[in-house]
Amino acid sequence: MLKKIVITLFCLLGVIVFLYSKDIGVTPSLPTYEDHVELDENSLLKEHLIDDSLIISYVDYGQIFEEGWYDLAKPLFWKTIMRLSEDSCVINIGNTREIIAYFAVKEWNKKTDDQKDKYRDSIRNSRNLDASTRIFMTIGKKNFYTYDNILMDISQGTKVFHDEGVDPWYAQAILMIESPGKLAKSSVGAYGPFQLMPGVARNMGLIVNKYQDDRKDFTKSAIGSSRLIARICIPEAKKILDDRGICYKETDLWFRLFVLHVYHAGAANVAAVVREIGPEDGGMELIQQMWTTKASKFGNASQNYSQLALAATLILDEILWGC
Repeated sequence: MLKKIVITLFCLLGVIVFLYSKDIGVTPSLPTYEDHVELDENSLLKEHLIDDSLIISYVDYGQIFEEGWYDLAKPLFWKTIMRLSEDSCVINIGNTREIIAYFAVKEWNKKTDDQKDKYRDSIRNSRNLDASTRIFMTIGKKNFYTYDNILMDISQGTKVFHDEGVDPWYAQAILMIESPGKLAKSSVGAYGPFQLMPGVARNMGLIVNKYQDDRKDFTKSAIGSSRLIARICIPEAKKILDDRGICYKETDLWFRLFVLHVYHAGAANVAAVVREIGPEDGGMELIQQMWTTKASKFGNASQNYSQLALAATLILDEILWGC
């Protein structure tokens, strides 16, 4: 009898401790394998088991392979740069981003300007390129694109977007290319994991002043970014495409990349580059035309933005599956 009473008391104590821990919020930020609960079957989120114990959330990116985006030269170029250390560089053809050679930065810098010009001329001559074709030296950016803890950030960020009713693909893409793994402030004032400008953050409900900056709080920054995507970027992207009678689905990869351009460059600049292109259809062709067209303030950095998103997705694939 006494044994039964003791066992019952221990069970009651366990239940009390469990309920108390829930009340004070003592729960892991990510579910363990034992805590795993199936996501809504209509959710865009997928789950991946890490180290046999930790489940992280991410968004399926199968379209990048199904539609052939993975094999495009420019995203592959940026994937190389994002994985290349800053003491190394590549020589590449500017308009195609074809990589010609790899150099240690120190070795390249030892060359005189005349030697560099002759080397560039030899590339043009060997490929029958026009004399005006630009040949670039691009330094590796691995130190900037640090992905040590990116899976944790993606898991947290995609869930915030999902909970806010916004396509979590955008969280995944933005976290991979906007100061990943660090709290950095850009030269124009964008800050936090989602690189929100002060005025934009305030408009999305965040507090940004000399005493408090919600952009450094991951969850608040994610909420602000999701609101920006849902309230401004997606509606403006739709308007630009609707005005030209271009059909789209919101889960199309090309449409998502188009929205990312609005997020980065602003709707007015994206509208300007679309007017310059004058497309009749969307799809991969429109995105590729945006990579080579400038208009208003839609310049080189804007052209590169969706290329970086594709490159980062290829890197994410390698991280997830250990390729």
